[in-house]
Formats: sequence, C-alpha cells, structure tokens
Amino acid sequence: MSISEDPDRPQNELVLDPYLAIVDPHHHIWDRGGHRYLAGELQADLDCGHRIEATVYVECRSAYFASGPEELRPTGETRFVLENCDRPLPTARGPVNAAAGIVAFADLTLGDGVDVVLDAHEAIGAGRLRGIRHAIAWHEGSAIRSHYPTTPHMLADPAVRAGIRRLGARGLTFDVWGYFTQLEDLAEALDACPDTTFVLNHCGGLIGIGPWQDRREEALGRWRPMIRQLTRHDNLVVKLGGLGMPLAGFAFHKRESAPDHTELASAWAPVIEHCIDSFGPNRCMFESNWPVDAAAGSYRTVWNAFKLLASSHSATEREALFSGTARRVYRID
Repeated sequence: MSISEDPDRPQNELVLDPYLAIVDPHHHIWDRGGHRYLAGELQADLDCGHRIEATVYVECRSAYFASGPEELRPTGETRFVLENCDRPLPTARGPVNAAAGIVAFADLTLGDGVDVVLDAHEAIGAGRLRGIRHAIAWHEGSAIRSHYPTTPHMLADPAVRAGIRRLGARGLTFDVWGYFTQLEDLAEALDACPDTTFVLNHCGGLIGIGPWQDRREEALGRWRPMIRQLTRHDNLVVKLGGLGMPLAGFAFHKRESAPDHTELASAWAPVIEHCIDSFGPNRCMFESNWPVDAAAGSYRTVWNAFKLLASSHSATEREALFSGTARRVYRID
C-alpha cells in the first residue's frame, strides 16, 4: 500500500493509498445545541488528503420547517442540505460532489400516504433524493436512548411495511438505523418488502454501553450469526462504520490522546471483517458517519483505518468497498 504526505496540511498520519477513489455514503450537517457542522466544516474534513470524490447526506433531523403540515416539515432538511451543498466543495485533491445523493426522512407509518412527502422531497431535492431513513433504533430501558421517536418492532407495522414498499416502487432505498437486537425484525421486513433495497447502517448497530457494557464477546456472539443469516436477502447491503460512536463501547472519546489508524483497525477488525466475509465487497460500503464518529479520531485517520482493514483485498474489491457499491446503490455518477 502506497503512502504520501500532504505538506500543506501537516497532521499526525500519512494518507494511505492516496489515489484510491472514495464515495463517502454517510455524513450529516447540522447547527444545533451549540454544535455547528456545516459546509465549511465538512469541506475542511474532506480536504484531508484522501481522494474523496462524492458524498451522500443522511438525515439527522436538521432544519425541519417550523410550520406547515407535520408530515411535510422534514422536507426543510432537504432544502437545508441544498443550501449548504449547492455546488462542489473544493479540496487540494479536486472538487468533491458533496451531498450528490440525499437520504431524507419521511414518516413511513403514513403507509401509502408517504408518497405526498416523497413528492415534496423530490420537488425540493433537485434530483438528489436517493432514499429515506426512518430510524427504528429502540432498546428496552433508559440506559440506551435513541434521538428518534421509535417503538418496539416498528418493522412489523403493516403501515411501515407499506411505506417501505412505496420506496422500492419509486427506486428509493430504505436506510435502516437500528440496534443488533432488532436484526430478526429486519429479516422479516426484508422478506415482506423484497423489491426495496435496504441499507443496513453502522454494521447493524452493535451496543457496548448500558446493559451491554463489558459484554462485547457476548454481543458479538449474538450478532455474528444474525449477520450471516441476513446475507440470504439479496435486497440488503451494509454500511461499514459507525463504530466510532460512544454507543459501540470502544470509548476512544475518553482517552487523553486519539488513537492512530492501526489501533482503530485492530479494534474494529472483528466487526468489519465479519461483514465483508459475510456479504462480500459488492454488498458493503465504508462510511464515515461524520461528524458523529469524530469521537474516534480525525476524518483522515478513520479512512486510513478502513484502508488498512481492506488492504488484503484485491484492487477490484477495494474499489467496490470504497466507491463502487455506494455509486451503484445511491446512483452516484
């Protein structure tokens, strides 16, 4: 694997395999709670020495409209994204087509009625709408809370399944953000909605805090066979990332010094490698989950960790993992 320095942006690490093209299929932007991450902050991270060519924006409940019909207020987020990423963002490696695809929010409990919301997203989105994420993340007890209004077994709700089918009929994906304890529900929904492409976020949502703190091997022992069983569903692909969140339990954010890419790769290998071994590179895509995963280190370091994890794969397989799968699933030119 080749490495190169970026003398204009001195950082702790060199960039691994700097010519490998990357499509980052999962990041957010927001301005809330005293934390600002908008186009300028995104551009600074993209300008890290890696060859980022395009990104996909994924909803995070940003900038909803404050008035109007409740179900249409999330379309304000689509407008917000276009205002921030109305043109490619310049970097030293070339312009990045930021938010080339948008995964928005729509309330799938509307069932077939979700088409009204999808029409509105399409009208605002200037041809960039690629999918919908309606988080299902739910866990019993107060130790693990979702930022989203969720209920147990949402994927079994006939209305939600009808909404998911509407996504498939329109050529849109369904991004799934749930916990590994909900993967059985996911399997049943995949059977019920075979014509919709599901995108499993964050390796399936392993938990390493609350009731699962200090029980990593037990959690992995439960997660591994479920991931393997999900491979039989041809309409499912997996995003490899999200492990920098405190939820995953690696606790890098509590350290005095940030880990380097070798430490991240070593910690994440049991999860990432099992996903790739199970689904294959053509059904997996590395994701930054930025800026949430910044708790684990810099944008440069996280992508270095991913490159190290993929270093044993062929050039064709690395192309799929870092850009090809994302381009195909999200229709990124």
